[in-house]
Amino acid sequence: MTRASIDLNADLGEGFGRWRLTDDEQLLSVVTSANVACGFHAGDAVTMRRVCELAAARGVRIGAQVSYRDLAGFGRRSMDVPPGELAAEVAYQIGALEVFARAAGSRVSYVKPHGALYNRVVHDEEQAAAVVEGVLLAGERLPVLGLPGSTLHTVAEKERLPVVTEAFADRAYTAEGTLVPRSQEGAVLSDPATVVERSVSMARFGVVTSRCGRPVGVRARSLCLHGDTPGAVALAREVRGRLEHAGVRVEAFA
Repeated sequence: MTRASIDLNADLGEGFGRWRLTDDEQLLSVVTSANVACGFHAGDAVTMRRVCELAAARGVRIGAQVSYRDLAGFGRRSMDVPPGELAAEVAYQIGALEVFARAAGSRVSYVKPHGALYNRVVHDEEQAAAVVEGVLLAGERLPVLGLPGSTLHTVAEKERLPVVTEAFADRAYTAEGTLVPRSQEGAVLSDPATVVERSVSMARFGVVTSRCGRPVGVRARSLCLHGDTPGAVALAREVRGRLEHAGVRVEAFA
């Protein structure tokens, strides 16, 4: 089955103080949705404001990328946070970003967990429920971006939150359709031709080749392009160009 359109998202605002990781301005000329770090794994007030202003000026949707409170580990360390505390921290992050989004003439359009929290809520019902509670606590019934078939989406749907399925062009997949952990060799794909080919396959046909060589169904409405890899901007432009050449309309889901 050929997909007519797809959203392109990227993790942006992943700096802190004088340190910057991603080329936010250039990536915002390519993507249609921006997952903005909200200060817990990266980002700060000045960075959030800057990225929101740039995104709003380009018509790019702003998403709150929420995470565990883990600046030192970039949000990639597994943490056991009590559900009530996690819900409050998710709401806090969304609220902080909303201030800057509205000041820029836009708004927070969706929520996406980051790093260890993203992987945890694929299977952990308690943590997934805490994230959903945090979204509701923030006061808007925002769409939740995550892996197809994740526990997060199951819980969100029970609470009548919109869900948006996501795929990753530069990450290896298991035969079960989950992401290969970053701790394992080959989890992140670096060959541009491979990333582009997989992007088109997932966008048009909803299929990707798993690490063991078997095709896996990945029915996604949004495709994530990581901005913290070498040559990220050029690769993002090539992915978008190839998608459009293949007849796939690139547009925001929100």
